[in-house]
This record gives sequence, C-alpha cells and structure tokens, in this order.
Amino acid sequence: MDGPVPRPAAFYAARGGGWRDWWTILHPPYTAWHLSYVVIGACIAQHVDATRLVASVLAFFAAVGVAAHTLDELHGRPLRTRIPDAALVAAAVAGLVVAIGLGVVGVARVGAALVPFLVVGPVLVVAYNLELVGGRLHGDLAFAAAWGAFPVLTGYAAQTGALDLAAVLAAVAAFALSYAQRSLSTPARRLRRRVARVDGTLTTTDGTIEPIDERALLEPLERALRALSWATVGLAAALAASRFA
Repeated sequence: MDGPVPRPAAFYAARGGGWRDWWTILHPPYTAWHLSYVVIGACIAQHVDATRLVASVLAFFAAVGVAAHTLDELHGRPLRTRIPDAALVAAAVAGLVVAIGLGVVGVARVGAALVPFLVVGPVLVVAYNLELVGGRLHGDLAFAAAWGAFPVLTGYAAQTGALDLAAVLAAVAAFALSYAQRSLSTPARRLRRRVARVDGTLTTTDGTIEPIDERALLEPLERALRALSWATVGLAAALAASRFA
C-alpha cells in the first residue's frame, strides 16, 4: 500500500526534477524580498546611480539567490531536490565569484568604504548556510542581520561611499521585517518538512469545537509570508519608480 504523498518542501516549490529544481532552490519570493532591501537602501540615498544600483542587485542575486541557497541545499537537502552535489558546489562558487567580482569593481568606483561589505558578505553566505561555528550564525538574529540589515546598508554604501542615520534606520526596519519572516517561516518549514500528522481541537468561548489540522496551522503563516514578500517588493519598486520614472 502506498504511503501519503510528501507535501512540497515550500509553498513556492515546483514539482521535482530538471530545471524545476533550480527554480525551487532560488526561493523566488524570498530572493525577491531580500533583493528589495538592496533597492530600498540605494533609493534612500540623496543621489541614486542606476548602474551602481543594478550592479548591487546583481551581486546580491549571485551571492544570496544563487550561492547561499545552493549551499543551504547542499547542507542537508532541505528542499529535497535532485541536483547533484557537484552542480550545487559549482553554482555556489560561481555565485560567489560573480558577487566578489562585482564588489571589487564597486570598490574601484566607490572607494574603500565598500571593502568591509566585500569581506563580510561572502563570510556570511558561507558561515550561515553551512552552519559553521557550531551553527551560532544560523539563528534568528543572525538571519535578520545578514539578510535584512546588511543588504540595506550595502545598497546605501554603494551609492554614497558612506553610511548615515537614514541608512541605519532603514537597516533596523529591514532587520525587523526579516526577523518577522524568520519567525513565520521556521514553524512553516517544520510543518512542511518534519511533521507527519497534526491532531487536535480548538474550543471557542461559546463552546464550539473546531478541528485543528496541518492546513489550519500552515495557511496563516504562509499567507503572511506571501503578503510580506509582495509588500517589500512593492515598496522597493515604488522607491525605484520615484527616482527613475
């Protein structure tokens, strides 16, 4: 007798196999979410250079969208893709090479202020996703700092060659948004990937008894994640439009 069909590892996961595994591994809504922080950081600068903005977004796509996510899949196969280990390693290396290369060009154009970002970024990608240092850099606060605050600060510094109060305040906001993301996505991932069955009931104050199942627990978490991802992308698009439209 066949067992239950495994649920997808994420709400955005495509059917397994071939190019669809690469789509899944990119974590499209989350990648767009975190690239939006780069745009937000750049667009709060007094003057915005379109070339620097595009280069910053491409660097973060290579580092986060490609390198970080392929390393994450290499470390434990959380998305259950069939991509060979060698292909994951190659993609991670290529992503980091592209990101670092764009960063070096940025240092030549912007100045030494970008050097700390060029150093810290790759370290975060590797240490966070491979859970180095005993996994101490893989917690909620580290996630919010690395994938929320850091992109905002980098996007701003790439435009101005410096940081100021506006950049710090925007980074704090991105930190909070990413902390909320992690708080929602952690239980959602657990439900999808590690929970075999949910049983229970909910009794309201008027005595009504309602069953609790996986859908009742998972749906509000993922609805909020979808809404937050679209909201952040929309905010970034609005800021970019205000500068270039």
